[in-house]
Amino acid sequence: MDATSRAVETAPPGGRGAPVVGAQAGPADPLAPYLAADFPWYGLDEGWTGRRWLFPVGAGRAGQGAGTDYGSLGHGDEPARPYESREANRFAVVVTVARRPGRRSADDTGTLEATSASSAAWLAGSGLLATVPPGQLDRALRQDWLDQQTALAWDLADDLEGPGWSPLTLPVNGVPQPFHYRESEYGWVLAGEAPGVLLGAYGRGVSAYGIGFSTLPDLASYHGR
Repeated sequence: MDATSRAVETAPPGGRGAPVVGAQAGPADPLAPYLAADFPWYGLDEGWTGRRWLFPVGAGRAGQGAGTDYGSLGHGDEPARPYESREANRFAVVVTVARRPGRRSADDTGTLEATSASSAAWLAGSGLLATVPPGQLDRALRQDWLDQQTALAWDLADDLEGPGWSPLTLPVNGVPQPFHYRESEYGWVLAGEAPGVLLGAYGRGVSAYGIGFSTLPDLASYHGR
């Protein structure tokens, strides 16, 4: 994964209201871009009995197959916006990333590498950072801090076999699946593969050791239906 990948991956599925680069603009039905995707969506399995909610999807280059490249499904409390002092107590977000080959960037100025588990790790790591409360930092200092931490998240995502990660096996559709896992003072992040997609997740206040993932034939529960 190199810098050319950032054109599609700089949109962290982070705190509520966080910008999504290339996100599809406000359809009447928020489920529409999810339903139009050419890959299956994953969320927490039936072991999760709490609230579920949608994030905006992320899109790749228009005209190259399906426009949706990834999306995130939330569970529990919705994380605060980046500059709000409120901290969500308990949440887990599942990031589903399409398996895409190498391709041209959205602005046609470069190329994007094929997506990989590192792509899912980056999206999950940057998503978690977007939920970190500001503490005592003013806005300018917080932005500097976020820039530094985002660069670190990028480096970590690019080295899933390195010492920053540990192995964790979790069920995916009831079948044990290996993931790369790391904890920090802000929460946890994991990334790996699942049938048909790449899978990432992040959370706080919810133990990653007790969750499982499953494909979602019906997303109505994430849209209050």
